[in-house]
Amino acid sequence: MDIVLITTIIASLFLIIGVAEPLAARLRLPYTVILAVLGILIGVGAIFFLRTELTDALNPVAEAILGLPIRSNVFLYVFLPTLLFQATLGMNLRRMLDDWVPILMLAIVAVVVATFTVGYALSWASALPLAACLLIGAIVSTTDPSAVVTIFRSISAPRRLARIIEGESLLNDAAAIALFGLFMGFVMLGLPDPNLGQALARFPLLIAGGAFTGWLAAKVAVWLMASFARYELAQISISVALPYLAYIGAEQSVGASGVIAVVAAGLTLNLTGPGRLPPQAWANLREIWEVLAHWAGALIFILAALLIPRLLEEVRIGDFVLVGVVVLAAIAARVVVLFGLLPLLTMLRVSPSVDRPYRIAILWGGLRGAVTLALALAVTESFRVPDGIQRVVGILATGFTLFTLILQGTTLRWVIRRLGLDRLSPIDEALSRQVVAVALQTVREDVARTTENYDLSHEIVRSEAKRFGDRLEQAVHSAEDSVDILDRDRVTLGLIALAGHERDTILSRVRERTISARMAEQVLSDADRLIEGARSGGRSGYQRAGRRSVAYGRGFRAAGVMHSRLRISGPLVRMTADRFELLLSQRLVLRDLGAFIDGRIRRIHGRRLADLLHELLARRIEAVSTALEGLRLQYPGYAEELERRFIRRTALRLEEREYTTMREDGLIGAEVYTKLMEDLVARRAAAEERPRLDIALRRIELVGQLPLFQGLDDAALRRLGRAFQTRYVNEGDIIVRKDTLAKSVFFIASGAVELASAGQTWRLGRGEMFGQMAILLKRVGRVEVRAIVPSTLLVLDEARFRRLLSRSRALQDAVRASAEKRGIEPDGLFPNDNSQSKD
Repeated sequence: MDIVLITTIIASLFLIIGVAEPLAARLRLPYTVILAVLGILIGVGAIFFLRTELTDALNPVAEAILGLPIRSNVFLYVFLPTLLFQATLGMNLRRMLDDWVPILMLAIVAVVVATFTVGYALSWASALPLAACLLIGAIVSTTDPSAVVTIFRSISAPRRLARIIEGESLLNDAAAIALFGLFMGFVMLGLPDPNLGQALARFPLLIAGGAFTGWLAAKVAVWLMASFARYELAQISISVALPYLAYIGAEQSVGASGVIAVVAAGLTLNLTGPGRLPPQAWANLREIWEVLAHWAGALIFILAALLIPRLLEEVRIGDFVLVGVVVLAAIAARVVVLFGLLPLLTMLRVSPSVDRPYRIAILWGGLRGAVTLALALAVTESFRVPDGIQRVVGILATGFTLFTLILQGTTLRWVIRRLGLDRLSPIDEALSRQVVAVALQTVREDVARTTENYDLSHEIVRSEAKRFGDRLEQAVHSAEDSVDILDRDRVTLGLIALAGHERDTILSRVRERTISARMAEQVLSDADRLIEGARSGGRSGYQRAGRRSVAYGRGFRAAGVMHSRLRISGPLVRMTADRFELLLSQRLVLRDLGAFIDGRIRRIHGRRLADLLHELLARRIEAVSTALEGLRLQYPGYAEELERRFIRRTALRLEEREYTTMREDGLIGAEVYTKLMEDLVARRAAAEERPRLDIALRRIELVGQLPLFQGLDDAALRRLGRAFQTRYVNEGDIIVRKDTLAKSVFFIASGAVELASAGQTWRLGRGEMFGQMAILLKRVGRVEVRAIVPSTLLVLDEARFRRLLSRSRALQDAVRASAEKRGIEPDGLFPNDNSQSKD
């Protein structure tokens, strides 16, 4: 085929891609539907001109179009990895974890239910063997990511709804293609009734093998990209190679699911990339992938649509009945999961609630597209599949895809509108009015400065200022005096605005590199939870999200168990270091929010709401400070090292700004600027290294680190080590309850505790002890002791404590000082006041 003609056709396809998006916006139709229609028209036109006797002038073009190397492998090995990989890079994984149960139900359970529902329905309605029917069920059970994501983004669907749909469409490809591979093998072997137990037994192996392959490939890629920190183009090139190598490696070498491998690789890069790559390089990498995915998604639709006329050439009347069976069975399977299983899981408190309008939108948003056509094409291309089965698979898959794209795709916007999901809630309406009022106030100040700088005519300035002032007054009045907003809704509006500004502040700090790239995604995710918490739950939702941002999660507790029981310290070290940096970042951002409350919110909502927001902000600052202080007590010196690192990063940012300003002002040339920046990049790489945190200590080492027992010889330490019992407690655990008889003394090897008695509280940290006064005074304890961070305690029973106290002068001095601090007379507490320190 003429290379010039092929190049012209490819360039024309990109021209169509460029025209399709504004055309879709003008017609108010989904972009993917326009691409599919254009592809079908091109395919029909090529067939028409090749077979008509009207003219032969366009035959070479028609032959070139129909002769394009469009094979199933092109879709599966070239386009599909691109789409899946970019989708994983663009996902907010931490936010998606909030809805992981409904996502997995739709991505895995719904695929399996749809496969078997469609398969057995077809087996009942046709003469096809069961294996072929299940193969068709697997082909039509996958929603297309490029179709679904593009449509939901174009209609401004609610973020949570779009998140569930995106998660489903991303992950269900893997499940459907894995099932497709299993049943395709049975069909090619000529087995009419497959061994379903054997098929399902292989399913977990395909997923596990693909996940491990993708994870390993991504880890190697991230290591290489981090090694080339100064070469951004090299990093982007490695990222381009990653999904294809992961896909081919899993499919060809491991025999696992290539789709799962690509998803695992993308998820791993999404989680680890921001912490290992420079912020600007990571942002540029994601932008490149957005462009690649846009082209791949558009080409896959056009090229797949070109095949539709050929796949439907042999359609018969009875095939329409089978297409109807497929449509009804697929919808019924989706209804079972959405309106049967999900509400049941919500009732059992396993899954968060998914509102009924959301479930209806998800039901109608289950579009099929190029992935379904590619799998059908793989069947029609296989010479090992009987001709009759090839024809039916091609027709049913194509017919079902056209039904979802043309009927569901074109009416999805109408369904969203009928469900009311495109309308702003009263809170959002009020928020929009608030945004207008705040924006106009800022604009008025900026316009005033501009008119002063340009020395414009006073009459013109006065008239325009009056006109603008009237609009501003109307906007402020609308924001303040909306009759449809209750006081609690005004609080919600203020909290949403505050959380939104917090997110903007975080983004600014990340760009300035005051907050490290490692923590950027987590602090942004916490800010998103604050926004959604305030939007859905008002003050209580905001406070819950704030407490969650400083709480120890299940992962942290699991890491603590691994450290204490299995002596595996790596996860706990990493999570503890992350927590230090997270709390420092939160404290940095929270202290900047007070000015926003006074400057913006007070002008719109008045002093009363501003004072309330100051109170809520003060509580968050106190919670962060308490958590940070607990870590300082637990690991003295580490927080100071992180603060030194923060100061170094800030100084480097300011230094870079000065060099850039001098370069722009012409004070230094390009050569000097390049040399200075090279030196700065090297110093920045060193400043980004986080100090090492060592928490893996043994009992004897813990005893030796306590100030009370320093200076003892090894034999004495070993005896003490045998006498002590080690106890690990998590944050919030009650160690000693009020009004209980004391039986032990506790020494804090690491961590921090809070003591509460008679309305007063005080804290103890590493090296201090508690419980000794209740034993020595022989009375029921009146103090409650609670851990404020995960802590390691050394516990000594009463008998051993008394023996140790009688021998250790240092311990006696510590007990005496503790008694004097509490106003207790220390005389008579010790059995032998003149003893020598022996052990």
